[in-house]
Amino acid sequence: MSCPRTLLSLFTAVAVSLLSLPLAIGQKADRPNILLMMVDDLGYADIGCYGSEIETPNIDTLAQEGIRFTQFYNTAKCHSSRICLLTGLYTHQAGNQALSRSVTLAEVLGEAGYATSMTGKWHLDDEPTDHGFGQYFGHLSGSTDFFIGDDSFRFNGEVWNDFDPDFYLTDANVDYAIDFIDKSLETGKPFFHYIAYNAPHYPLQAPKEDIEKYLGKYHVGWDTVRERRFAKQKRLGLFPQDIELPPLPEHMKPWDELTEKEQELESFRMAIYAAMVDRVDQSIGRMMDYLEEKGARENTLILLCSDNGACPFERSSMTQIPPWKPDSYYLYDASWATVGNTPFKHYKQTQHEGGISSPLVVNWPGNIAKPGSWETSPGHLIDVMATFVDVTGAKYPKRYRGEKIAPLQGKTLAPLFAGNEREEHDWLYFVFGNCRAIIQDDWKAVSFYGHKWELYNLVDDRVEQNDLASKLPEKVESLERLWHYAAEEVDKAPPKTLKPASDKPSPNNRGSWHGTEEYDHWQAPAF
Repeated sequence: MSCPRTLLSLFTAVAVSLLSLPLAIGQKADRPNILLMMVDDLGYADIGCYGSEIETPNIDTLAQEGIRFTQFYNTAKCHSSRICLLTGLYTHQAGNQALSRSVTLAEVLGEAGYATSMTGKWHLDDEPTDHGFGQYFGHLSGSTDFFIGDDSFRFNGEVWNDFDPDFYLTDANVDYAIDFIDKSLETGKPFFHYIAYNAPHYPLQAPKEDIEKYLGKYHVGWDTVRERRFAKQKRLGLFPQDIELPPLPEHMKPWDELTEKEQELESFRMAIYAAMVDRVDQSIGRMMDYLEEKGARENTLILLCSDNGACPFERSSMTQIPPWKPDSYYLYDASWATVGNTPFKHYKQTQHEGGISSPLVVNWPGNIAKPGSWETSPGHLIDVMATFVDVTGAKYPKRYRGEKIAPLQGKTLAPLFAGNEREEHDWLYFVFGNCRAIIQDDWKAVSFYGHKWELYNLVDDRVEQNDLASKLPEKVESLERLWHYAAEEVDKAPPKTLKPASDKPSPNNRGSWHGTEEYDHWQAPAF
């Protein structure tokens, strides 16, 4: 029996009215799911699509179908990079680890109707579930044993210690991510999930089969591996053909000056590290397969970044325990970290390019104008919040839970995905302890652990080999004033951070970058 004409007209009018209603505040039609992934202590050249020989086919596919940034910056340190990533603000500006003057990505996207979840390393005050994440599995600590964890593991706010014999943290991060996204999809909301990998941060630990894959691969030595990476970077279009690879830093021994035992040890340490990166890539492959299976892949914006450059600090112990077992504690030192940051200078903590430059891979099906391309515009972790607000239609608040929130410091990267220009920063500011830098236009001033300011033109000398400070003292003074303005007026940095740099030239070296007596007793584990 058909509806009377008057009733049908009424249904039609109601339907049209409903369709014409505006979206809820902070929402946007066809809002993408968002998968944000941060790896830990990964060097600029440590994945295949940035020059590495380590096998990362899944990340490389994301890059080939997406876009890669050549000049994307972090803070050179774990906790501060997470603050910038999560808040869109500089570290102290956000309230440091307490996040007291900021909102997180999860809080902003949650208010916009997203289902929010996180797995992995937190490394800040409180817990993720106190800062907008509806679901969380991971550790609150800055690093942990990959096989047996520590007492900071949490599952949705509760203590978690269910470590079984097959537990490996990189795998668990994705296992729980899949479970959380499943629950998010059931709500009908778009999801925002953040995976904060602890890998490849020390301790260097990986499943035995992954380490075996790389055994012997690094016997050629760090000189050769670095040269091969740089040649591949040129082939990929990351660097121009006429740029030269800087010489090995003075604190590094050429490979052929090492004893046979030292070479064996160094090759083995790098094999563990490569296995950790490989395993991250495997886990990302599982995540991509899952999203495809769920039909969610096409409408998911994916970002992959790192919190700082490769780590040079030598703190190894318990090397008598194989690195595929709990309680082992291998690291590598500044030598392999130099390879990780090819071709850049210095490492984690320093504000030279090796400390603050890292990969950014963006993948968003149907929304990347030139898949496989390089983006040369400078960006920073503070830009992630602005980007997500832009693409989702979310609203960044002036106040949250009754507290005043610092204005957003980052600027959206989204126009670059479409091949357009974006509003760039007037300057970018960097600090960790007494390591500091400021970038404005093509110029960068940088101080190494409080030593004399150096000056580089990043267009002509991205590898920071030609210090122009003595030739252009007025430029140095101008940038130094700008750094202090940013530190005092914008970042609200503590007084101890604001001490003037000394007049002593940089030694370009730290005692903590080199090996210990631990290796005098090292024996290669049996496979």
